[in-house]
Amino acid sequence: MNTPATDPILIWGAGAIGASLGAAFIGSGEEVVFVDAASDHVAAINARGLTITGPVAPRQVLARAFLPEEVAGTYRRCILAVKAHDTAAAVATLAQHVAAQGYVVSAQNGLNEEIIAARLGRERTIGCFVNFGADYLEPGVVLYGGRGAVVIGELEGAMTPRITELQVLFQTFEPAAIATTNIWGYLWAKLTYAALVFATALTNDSIADVLAEQAYRPMLTRLAREVVAVSRAEGIRLERFSGFDTSAFLPETTPAATARGFDEMVAFNSKSAKTHSGVWRDLAIRKRRTEVDTQLGPIVEAGRRHGISTQVTAGVISRIHEIEAGRRSLGRASLEELEAITPESSS
Repeated sequence: MNTPATDPILIWGAGAIGASLGAAFIGSGEEVVFVDAASDHVAAINARGLTITGPVAPRQVLARAFLPEEVAGTYRRCILAVKAHDTAAAVATLAQHVAAQGYVVSAQNGLNEEIIAARLGRERTIGCFVNFGADYLEPGVVLYGGRGAVVIGELEGAMTPRITELQVLFQTFEPAAIATTNIWGYLWAKLTYAALVFATALTNDSIADVLAEQAYRPMLTRLAREVVAVSRAEGIRLERFSGFDTSAFLPETTPAATARGFDEMVAFNSKSAKTHSGVWRDLAIRKRRTEVDTQLGPIVEAGRRHGISTQVTAGVISRIHEIEAGRRSLGRASLEELEAITPESSS
C-alpha cells in the first residue's frame, strides 16, 4: 500500500501515454506512482522497472506501480491516461484518491474532460491534448516512437498558476509543450485527425501509406469535413497542431491546399517509429474493443443535434464494430466501400 508523504504524481493508466509521460517525469526528478488494471504490467514495473524503447528518449526507470484496489492515499496532481471508454469507471475509482485541492489531467484521446468534470467538478478537471506516437508492447515495456504536440489548458480558458506549473512539468517530456486558453480547439481538432486515423485502421497499411493514397483522399476529405462542420456548429475555434491543419478541410479550401494538408500528415507520420495507430493494434494484435464509440460517437451525436450529415463518420464506426466482432477483415475493401458513400446514400 502507498501513503504519499511528499507531492508525488499519480498516473492512472500506465499504457502508451501514461508510461511515456511518467518515465520522463521520473527522469526529471519527480516521484511518480503508477496505477494500472493489468496485473502483469504492474508486476513487471515493480520487478524490473519501466522500460521506454524507441528512437526518441529510450530509458529505463525504477517506479512503483499498483492495481486500482491496492493504491492508497490522496494526491494533488493526478493524470488520467486510460482508454477513453474506460474513463467513467476509472474516475469512479480514482475520485477517492484526488486531494481536496487536487485535480485530474485528462491525458487521453477524445472529449473525456466532460466525463471527469461530471464526477469531480470542472474546477478539478484540466484539459490535455497529446499527439505523440507511443505503443504498449509488453508488460513493463512501452515504445515512444515519435514526438508530437502536447497542450495543457483549463476547461474555461483561464491561464492559471496550476496551468503554468503543469506546462513546466510536461516540458520535461516534450520541450515544446504549451499552455492554451483554447483547449477545446485542440481536442476537437484531434477528433478530426482521429477520424482519419480510424479510417486508416480499417486496413493493414500504415497511417502514412493510407493518407498518401490518392484514391482515398476524396473520401478522407469528406470524413474530415464532417468533423470540421460539427466542430464549427458547436462553436469551436479549431487549432493547428504538429502535422495537422484543420483549415485544409474547410469547405472553401482549395484542392491544392487540401492536398498540402494530406502531404503534411504523410510527412509527419513517416518520421515516426510508430507506423500504425493504437486503433489498429487493438484490432489486429490485441483483439480488443477500440475507442471508436467514445471518440467518433460524439461527432455523430452532435451532427444529429445540428442537422449535419456524418455519413462517412458513421460508416467508419460501423465497420470498426464489425471488425471488433469478427464479422469483417482488415483490408482496403472497407475504404472502397466508404468511398462509395454519397450524400444521398446510406452508410
